[in-house]
Amino acid sequence: MRPLSGIRVIEFCSVAAGPFCAMLLADMGADVIKVENPEGGDTMRAWPPISGGFSENFASLNRNKRSVTLDLKDPTGNAQARDLIRSADVVLENNRPGVMQRLDLDYATVSVDQLKLVYCSISAFGQEGPRSREAGFDLTLQAMSGVMSVTGEPGAPPVKCGVPISDFGTGLYAAYAIAAALLQVRAGGNGAHIDASMFGASLAMGALQTSQYFGSGKAPERLGSAHPRNAPYQAFRAQDGYFAMAAGNNALYRAACNAIERPDLIDDPRFASTALRADHQTELLAILEQDFAAHSCADLLARFRKAGVPCSPINSYAEALADPQVAHMGWVQPVTLPSGVETRTFVSPLRFSGEGFPIYRDPPGLGEHNDEVFGAVAVEKNA
Repeated sequence: MRPLSGIRVIEFCSVAAGPFCAMLLADMGADVIKVENPEGGDTMRAWPPISGGFSENFASLNRNKRSVTLDLKDPTGNAQARDLIRSADVVLENNRPGVMQRLDLDYATVSVDQLKLVYCSISAFGQEGPRSREAGFDLTLQAMSGVMSVTGEPGAPPVKCGVPISDFGTGLYAAYAIAAALLQVRAGGNGAHIDASMFGASLAMGALQTSQYFGSGKAPERLGSAHPRNAPYQAFRAQDGYFAMAAGNNALYRAACNAIERPDLIDDPRFASTALRADHQTELLAILEQDFAAHSCADLLARFRKAGVPCSPINSYAEALADPQVAHMGWVQPVTLPSGVETRTFVSPLRFSGEGFPIYRDPPGLGEHNDEVFGAVAVEKNA
């Protein structure tokens, strides 16, 4: 199934948030044409690991797309870009606000004769406001939005989330908004200019943290792997390492206590409710880890799984990708780089009616589809 088949997307993006958004649309069947500068293209093309001269990082965000090269500052290249936009249903760009306007490729300009156009701008802070012209990367947006203030161990230096959540979270928000706007167009309405900011998306993903602040007047703090309103719910030390366990309600807490043969903890007044356990989680942690020290991670995981308590080893990515569930769902698929190197990539995790979304186009070489795309656009223009 390709629910976005027939939708053409012109992507003026580089690195992460925009390309990830465009790839989500491409996975669903949209014809995504990635416009790159002829001098090197998307800067992620240079990011290691490099296999046969081609970036595997780039490949992971640019499958199912076609690549063309244009110098947008050159009048001829700019005119070709306008022709591409005229052929499109969606334009996606992640430049700093003002860049597309200077190129006469902004929404206000190109939508004059394309009322149905869906145009999405991804930026650090949004298209207007006191910070709109500021640049930003995932690190600085995690810092600005408060994500880093709640990430890491108490009293330790601030750290960012190891996964670029500001980039990818904004890409997800943008893809969702584009799909919604396309429904509006399909229903007979006009297109829209979608303003997707990394700052706003990062704050929005912190809904539990912002609501904690609004409700208490106190800013949330770093708790390591612990939860501010739930316990036992974190990583625990066992005899041979760490594992994660989340007894997130009273029934699961009772099951966890019975699994480790500590029914006395069920009736302990300090731990009689979820709220009380959260208030006394330091004491509960000390008690549990004293018991866990006599057991291996494998033993404890087996006990908790048998009792139906959510738990997990602390996997590396190598271990996570080797999990039998990944193989069963078919999430890792082979892909061929433009260099001819065969590698693997993680595909869309979604399924529609039991079917996943395959790779139908390998990640493109820089400008690989110039002749194909511009030839077809010329035919459409002259038809």
